Amino acid sequence: MTDTLFAPSPDTAPPALPAPAAGLGWKRRLLRVGVLGVVVGGLAVAAAVLPLREIGDAILALGQVAPVAIAVVGGLLLSVLVPRTAITIACGALLGAATGAVTALAAAVIASAATYYAGRWAGRGVLHARAGGRLARLDGWLNRRGLSAVLLVRFLPLAPFGLIGYAYGTTSVCRKRYLFGTFLASIPSAVSYAVIGAAVADPHGLNPLSLAPALIGFALTTTIVWRWKRSARRQAAAAA
Repeated sequence: MTDTLFAPSPDTAPPALPAPAAGLGWKRRLLRVGVLGVVVGGLAVAAAVLPLREIGDAILALGQVAPVAIAVVGGLLLSVLVPRTAITIACGALLGAATGAVTALAAAVIASAATYYAGRWAGRGVLHARAGGRLARLDGWLNRRGLSAVLLVRFLPLAPFGLIGYAYGTTSVCRKRYLFGTFLASIPSAVSYAVIGAAVADPHGLNPLSLAPALIGFALTTTIVWRWKRSARRQAAAAA
């Protein structure tokens, strides 16, 4: 597994997929996946039945450490597949636009790290065991595209935020590219939805500039897709 930030150059051999742990058979892999599923499911049920409104009020009563506590709770909720949009809007409504955006971004980073390492623990070596299949080719594509692949996957609403983190943990994409790409891709939506959340609490605070980060994120996604398609055409032409 490579540990560089950006994708390796075309002349560099693709990194090897992570080897499965010694003696880790399919039964143990399935057991780990099952344990992770039970933990995530249990936490999701708890998040659904607990009085989150009252918990939020209690956290706000903590004063200056409230944003830290909200970031941790938000990261936990993201890890159990609660929609990131709802959490970010709630951060803005509870803490205001600026503090809410920073807190929501911190929650996204916490969740991305937690789900990545949980997915790595449960599914590390799965792609290696199926080398030559579609999953192995997908893993190679993610590695070749480097940071741009992480940005593209995070910008596009392909799946819940936490689920993507679990999936990335099973690949050979290095943690630096994944975490840095997730951080960058989360900034526009964190700012936009936190501003919207703050405007819900204070309707007079909403203005057209609230949509600027989202428009920037859309422009970046379009640029990444365009560059990816151009690169793919070049590679196809060179291989012809």
